[in-house]
Amino acid sequence: MRVLAVVLNWRTPAMTLRAAAACLRALEGIEGAMTVVDNDSGDGSEALLREGTAGWPRTRVLQSGRNGGFGAGNNHGIRAGLPDGGRPDLVYVLNSDAFPDPGAVRALAGHLARHPRAGLAGSLIRGEDGVPHLTTFRFPSVASEFEGAARLGPVSRLLAARAVPVPVPAATCRVDWLAGASLMMRRDMLDRIGLFDEGFFLYYEETDLCLRAARAGWETHFVRESDVTHIGSASTGMKDWARVPDYWYDSRLRYFVRNHGPATAAAATAAHVAGG
Repeated sequence: MRVLAVVLNWRTPAMTLRAAAACLRALEGIEGAMTVVDNDSGDGSEALLREGTAGWPRTRVLQSGRNGGFGAGNNHGIRAGLPDGGRPDLVYVLNSDAFPDPGAVRALAGHLARHPRAGLAGSLIRGEDGVPHLTTFRFPSVASEFEGAARLGPVSRLLAARAVPVPVPAATCRVDWLAGASLMMRRDMLDRIGLFDEGFFLYYEETDLCLRAARAGWETHFVRESDVTHIGSASTGMKDWARVPDYWYDSRLRYFVRNHGPATAAAATAAHVAGG
């Protein structure tokens, strides 16, 4: 099982190098390589990444040439394949502010080897304080849009089975979709369903990918034994948003229209407004 790890950078070169170093340690004993992609940062990141990784084994730095967002940047690294021209069996996507424990990558690869129906596997994500982050979810629906906007006890209890967030599971299990901070995918699956949809600049691209995988018969698994520390929002600045950016709404609309049609997208928006 040859693994291609892809770490995407956008204007956080020091943190990306830290994430890449942790990833390289986690790849020890595993056949494959790591690609660091600079997503057209335009701030000197590429030079810093090349200098910082000089002499590292099994590592190369690529320039995407345009900032097409999370999906497009990762796709650039995935399409490039392994440095020796070979095709990986597994693709591991790691955020630039995420730091896998030494056994984290091996746990994901081993899980996929043991579960042939699983096309995607993701890690247990913890903050620097050790507290688990919520990264396990159900697919969005009209009902979940109403529940998520209402945020009212009786409504949430009534629609608990439709709410998008799923409490962090106590054990490895199947979920609808996972956040992409530390996500491993089968290359065979990607060849069948396609890579990340580059129409999403940021957000919903993992949701869309996992839904396409599910419709093609593949499962998404949360792997409790794979531990990754994650700072979160280092590139997006989400924690400091004064308002939700337009690209979030664009991604939400694209997800519903692409996967459920314009009528359902309109109903989901109406439900969100009604819930609010």
